[in-house]
Amino acid sequence: MTDKLDVWERRLHAADHAIPYLVLALPTLVYVLIIPDPPATRAVNIGIAAATALWMLWWYTLHPGWRGRRGLMAVFYIGILVAYAVLGLRHSIFGFFSFAGYIYAFSVLPGRWKLGGVVTTGVLAATSLHGGLPAPDPVSIGVYLAIVFIIVTIAGTFTLIGHFTDEQSRRRKEMVAEMAAMMEENAGLHAQLLIQAHEAGVLDERQRLAREIHDTLAQGFAGIITQLQADEDPPRHVETALRLARENLAEARRSVHALRPPALVDASLPDALSEVVTGWTDQTGVAASVATTGRARPLHPEVEVTLLRAAQEALSNVAKHAGASRVGLTLSYMEDVVTLDVRDDGAGFDPAGATDGFGLVGMRQRVSRLAGALVVESEPGGGTAVSASVPAIPASVSAAPVPAPALVPASVRAEVAR
Repeated sequence: MTDKLDVWERRLHAADHAIPYLVLALPTLVYVLIIPDPPATRAVNIGIAAATALWMLWWYTLHPGWRGRRGLMAVFYIGILVAYAVLGLRHSIFGFFSFAGYIYAFSVLPGRWKLGGVVTTGVLAATSLHGGLPAPDPVSIGVYLAIVFIIVTIAGTFTLIGHFTDEQSRRRKEMVAEMAAMMEENAGLHAQLLIQAHEAGVLDERQRLAREIHDTLAQGFAGIITQLQADEDPPRHVETALRLARENLAEARRSVHALRPPALVDASLPDALSEVVTGWTDQTGVAASVATTGRARPLHPEVEVTLLRAAQEALSNVAKHAGASRVGLTLSYMEDVVTLDVRDDGAGFDPAGATDGFGLVGMRQRVSRLAGALVVESEPGGGTAVSASVPAIPASVSAAPVPAPALVPASVRAEVAR
């Protein structure tokens, strides 16, 4: 339906360009063929008609870029009115040229000036149809005013209809453009959600595998090692079994570490945050710092991954939306809780308002999986503070439901944690 309307609009615009020439050419042709004016008068009238055609050609047709310049179009339209007034007063047959005055008034005049141009053209058309200005008697003046009223009313009505139609068309196009932009934005958001969901799923699966290896194979090998070490002078095959168990325990531990984010493979959480912040500063040019309070200690991999991902997402939001000049990260180790605070001096926003992104939602979901809390404090122009707090689960304890620790010998837990 929209395509058909656009086609009709293009056709009407093409007609707007052709009709002024047509309503000038036809009366001129009829005038040449049937009006018995003296040769000198005919030559003048034809010359004025030709000059009018050249005026339209130069000011409107050949220079489409001028149509948006109000000053030039005002000069152009005044020239059209003068030409029409001269032609119409010289002979009433040129009254048909009034259609050009209506079309150009609607095309080149802004706002309320359109109606003024239409009214002026209507008065000139009525004067031409009347055969000139009325004689100074009541009857002639009455007839003239009646003709003016009828022509101006009809022309003004059609002008208003055309104006409303044009406004509806403009609004329809704006709505279509907005809908297209929304669809494109929604498609981009959908793709972003899919990517983030995929990344979250991959991370969850990696963490699940790490927990499974940690809680089954690693603990099993540690238990075997503990049992094999019970004999102070074991036989050779027992020594071989002990060596194989230790090698496989080392492999299990390497697998657990390999499933962690690269930044946490060979570094503690504070060092990994420093590495992430340094890389982010190099990319964005925004000054950022990391501070650690409390006694830093190894935490369960999922706790460290959650805080590291929260820092990465918070820094990504700062780069995209905040326009900040400085960012500060504080990692606080407390007895039962570890907290990451990210503060910036950027534009801020209204946390109660709707947001298009998935970043804060993903951060909150990730923190909630560890029974933690995410707090966002911000206001327009006042910067933003994001605080993620999660339980300080030690590295030797699984964050997922596992058999009670009491069921695992203390020597085994010590061996796994070593």
